[in-house]
Amino acid sequence: MTAFSRGPGRTERLVLPGVLTAEQAERTVAGIAAAQRPDGAIPWFRGHHLDPWDHVEAAMALDAAGEHVRAAAAYRWLADHQNPDGSWYAAYADGAADEPTDRARETNFVAYVAVGVWHHYLSTGDDAFLDRMWPTVFAAVEFVLQLQQPGGQIGWKREAPEDGGEDVADALLTGCSSIHQALRCALAIAEHREEPQPDWELAVGQLAHAIRHHPERFLDKSRYSMDWYYPVLGGAVTGAAAKERVESRWDDFVVPGLGVRCVLPNPWVTGGESCELALALWVMGESDRAVEILQWIQHLRAENGMYWTGYVFEDEAVWPEELTTWTAGSLLLATAALGGDEATTAVFGGERLPAGLEPDCSCGGQR
Repeated sequence: MTAFSRGPGRTERLVLPGVLTAEQAERTVAGIAAAQRPDGAIPWFRGHHLDPWDHVEAAMALDAAGEHVRAAAAYRWLADHQNPDGSWYAAYADGAADEPTDRARETNFVAYVAVGVWHHYLSTGDDAFLDRMWPTVFAAVEFVLQLQQPGGQIGWKREAPEDGGEDVADALLTGCSSIHQALRCALAIAEHREEPQPDWELAVGQLAHAIRHHPERFLDKSRYSMDWYYPVLGGAVTGAAAKERVESRWDDFVVPGLGVRCVLPNPWVTGGESCELALALWVMGESDRAVEILQWIQHLRAENGMYWTGYVFEDEAVWPEELTTWTAGSLLLATAALGGDEATTAVFGGERLPAGLEPDCSCGGQR
């Protein structure tokens, strides 16, 4: 692993008035890089676990900052530690990839590699990287689609072997919205390689139909802000429907001047959810509101350039006292989108992402 060094001309796109100066952006990128292990693994922070989704989020932030060698190492870690069935475990001990701490295999964690791999390719134009990672992405998508249900939604996880290894059919709206984005990125990779995957197109169309029209097919997690904005962030709900969805619960989740609540009714705003909502607002074309959200959460910024996970405003307390790579990563990705970084805007804005095949509504979206 090379020492930290900013890619020329890249970090400038992370500068945003009231959010990040050039120096602050450098410190945040350096903070993520400092947490990365020599083998490419990016834990939440040193001494904590790694999970595949947040590992990818941090790697994408490194790419947005021009740290392509480090990002490629993160994806190599995933390729090297993929399970034979195409999955990854939900959590690994920091610095010990052979010691998973949670051996469940969560579908949205597994699918997200496709988003990161496509983002890295768009950042670098490295076809050799895409060739190397294609088997990894293909196997991950095939694992995920094994858990797709007749209504289009995708089951949450496959239980750990010690817990029976059964597939859980219950679906999560946030997770499925993330999978929707991942499947579209996987289809973009397949299209680029001229290896069409019509079954994937059908699957993402059915998933989108379930997200848009069948909330009853998902577990009720409406207390969580992620279930509110993720259908927009993941690209399943767009246009006027996206605007209506966001406005409908804005006052429930947004705390002016502080950020976005994680879960109701808790008086707790979190950096990750705030940055993701900012990204969703950017997707909707509401950049001014997106910037305002990012400006609000600068109270979570620590002196080392990283960001506290959250803040309990009734107690005026930072909680939990952890500076996570994925919180910093979500902030950098949101600023990259607002700054016009082409790879980030393409991945989150939907440019060059296939939409999938809409199901025949006469069959109710059944496969």
